[in-house]
Amino acid sequence: MKGFDEKFKDFPNYILGITQEIWEQRGLDSLHHYYSEDIPVRSPGSMVIGNQHVIAATMATLAEFPDRQLLGEDVIWSGTPEDGMLSSHRILTTATHLGDGIYGKASGKALKYRVIADCHAKNNQINDEWLIRDQGAVVRQLGIDPKAYAADLITQEGGPDLCVQPFTPAIDVPGPYLGKGNDEEFGQKYTDIIRRIMGAEISCIKPEYDRACQVEYPGGRTAHSWDAVERFWMGLRASFPNAKLTIDHQIGRQDPMMPPRAAIRFSLQGKHDGWGSFGKPTGADVYIMAAAHAEFGPHGLRREFVVFDETSIWKQILMQTG
Repeated sequence: MKGFDEKFKDFPNYILGITQEIWEQRGLDSLHHYYSEDIPVRSPGSMVIGNQHVIAATMATLAEFPDRQLLGEDVIWSGTPEDGMLSSHRILTTATHLGDGIYGKASGKALKYRVIADCHAKNNQINDEWLIRDQGAVVRQLGIDPKAYAADLITQEGGPDLCVQPFTPAIDVPGPYLGKGNDEEFGQKYTDIIRRIMGAEISCIKPEYDRACQVEYPGGRTAHSWDAVERFWMGLRASFPNAKLTIDHQIGRQDPMMPPRAAIRFSLQGKHDGWGSFGKPTGADVYIMAAAHAEFGPHGLRREFVVFDETSIWKQILMQTG
């Protein structure tokens, strides 16, 4: 781990360690050390520059969810300490809505939802980030429909012309990380599966997925087996049948005591011009930032985790259609 603090034995230990230090040990000031001053942070809901924005957002979240815990389920990574490393960190968050904030008056409701954060690190510092939270799971557990939440957010922020703009490539600011991951076989295998499904080859699901697969999908949905996989991917693609699929990043890994696994960050960009998971077609232009992890076994893909922000998709649709 050349260039990194000696207390971190490897890169996953670094990612898990600083996450715990910042969030659960309340070391918010350490963000000045662990995050570069001009870091670009992209999330489906916005694009911000600088660690000061990260600190402010962290404080606001902890004020609303003071008992928040971030359980690191996996860190799938690529690169070298000398050239820089990219981690795709899957987090299961638990929290109780104990304070007033962006989600309204404190409700006392307990939440559980996933986040996937892709972070580039070099010389003991993160300097580029893509952060995707399952916002649909958050609002649903608070008793709010994702579309209604998006509509209310637009109103609170001053209307379609003044509200915070969801992320699209048009507002992106390039950061120092220009890599695309690695070409390990299981990363390539998962990329191929996603491309085939997005290309309407739904028939590939049964031969590629374990019949007993467990899948975790946006909105906090847990399901099993082929029918659930088909419904999710078909519902997404049917809403945006002509959208362009881009594989933005791809990692495959085979590590001791772990199943072969893959981390993919992908996007869909195009019009909401089909009936599917997002209701009646509106023709709105939409950009979807998504991340997915997969684990493979002897009978195919056995566990899949897909994260995107339904509320940001609805926000884009409603900003254009009312």
